[in-house]
Amino acid sequence: MLQSQRIPGAYQADPHRNIVYLVDDESIVRESVSDVLQSYCIDVLSFESADAYLAHQRLDSGACLVLDLKLPGLNGLELQDRLNDSHTPPIIFISGRADIPSAARAMKAGAIDFLTKPLDTSALISAVNEGFARDRCVRAQRLEVETLNQRYFRLSPREREVLPLVVAGLLNKQAAAVLGITEVTLQIHRSQIMRKMAARSFADLVRMASRLGIHS
Repeated sequence: MLQSQRIPGAYQADPHRNIVYLVDDESIVRESVSDVLQSYCIDVLSFESADAYLAHQRLDSGACLVLDLKLPGLNGLELQDRLNDSHTPPIIFISGRADIPSAARAMKAGAIDFLTKPLDTSALISAVNEGFARDRCVRAQRLEVETLNQRYFRLSPREREVLPLVVAGLLNKQAAAVLGITEVTLQIHRSQIMRKMAARSFADLVRMASRLGIHS
């Protein structure tokens, strides 16, 4: 349960964009945590087990996962391990007792916080706030890479050969020699790359190539 005290000026989530996924096998904890989060206009979906959470299709919205350490079947740490290879929301662990080894393992694997029950409302809302912020950042980065990939796939095969040479800092004459084409042709390809990638400058193109993992 929570040590509940309303905090003036606390984070107010947009219920249309953010959601907390709550996994705890105790119904009284799910109800208590849900009530407090909803009082801050934060939407909550609760599950009684890790399997129930895994069976649910995540909504396309900002999110964080409040996860009990001890669960029937797959426990919290095992679920964290299972989710590390997927697009999981940031995780906040909760536990009925202080468990330093488990907390250290959870934090090392990327958890935002490890809170002990009874949960302090201030700490919970602060952790949820950070979770939403992290998730927005990750989602924005993912969208950026997806957008860059779409642009990259519009490049011709020759333009894809030119790109790593250009971002490596080769002069047009040098890059043309590597590919066995004229400098004028190289310049045309370079101009087309800039246009298709929507790069505002050479530095911008280098940054895009780096985000795509393209190196010389």
